[in-house]
Amino acid sequence: MSVTRRMGRIFAPDGKALIVAMDHGGMDGPCKGLENPGKTIEKIVTGGANAILTTYGLARRYAAELAGIGLILRSDGGGTSIGPGGGPGRIFFEVEEALRLGADAMAVSAFPGAPNEGETMENLAYIAGEAHKWGIAVLGEMVPGGFDSPADKRTSETVALSARVGAELGADIIKTPYVSGFEAVTSTSYVPVVILGGAKRGKERDMLADIKAAIDTGASGVAIGRNIWQSENPTAMTAAVAAILHKNASVDEAMAILAGK
Repeated sequence: MSVTRRMGRIFAPDGKALIVAMDHGGMDGPCKGLENPGKTIEKIVTGGANAILTTYGLARRYAAELAGIGLILRSDGGGTSIGPGGGPGRIFFEVEEALRLGADAMAVSAFPGAPNEGETMENLAYIAGEAHKWGIAVLGEMVPGGFDSPADKRTSETVALSARVGAELGADIIKTPYVSGFEAVTSTSYVPVVILGGAKRGKERDMLADIKAAIDTGASGVAIGRNIWQSENPTAMTAAVAAILHKNASVDEAMAILAGK
């Protein structure tokens, strides 16, 4: 199967993708919302998710629940949340594992501007080269300065640079933070850009407004985790996001879906 065909399992025919990130268990263990992954998967599939980004163990155990949507395997990893440091930094799973699972893509993080930028970029380039030999797509999670970088490290200029570097290293999809002036990111990346969700927010309207603004400035979708499966109603939240992506719904219309109206 080619990269193009596998990308078609992640992106809807309209060119937009609602990717739900469920790889947090590899770092945080049974965090809120992921205590029972099978039930959570059922809720987001019902809500209209196009694909899931997750760990090897979860993808293997819940293959039946994941059979109807695209699958992105988290390739890299690092320490746990109770360890002394850091996020993804080493390759844990190779192309063989992705093929064994029937994955459509592999995800690798890279951090331009961080002290370990060279190591993370090398990881992305390596996986891109290996994955493309077998027609597997690659998602590059490009975060300037690293996962815990301050807001002043995340500008339209640094995010645009990071996204373009990811594309140059072979990523077929870029996952990156949403920032003001996002058109500078989407207009200079020649591969689809999806925005990440980050930590659980207090105001759902703010998250939906950011998604709407990102789509209006050229984003091709989202890759959101905690803001979906830690919400009070993951199915409704997934449906609300899907409406913005695939039906051009307004923020008010998405909020009405979330409220069950």
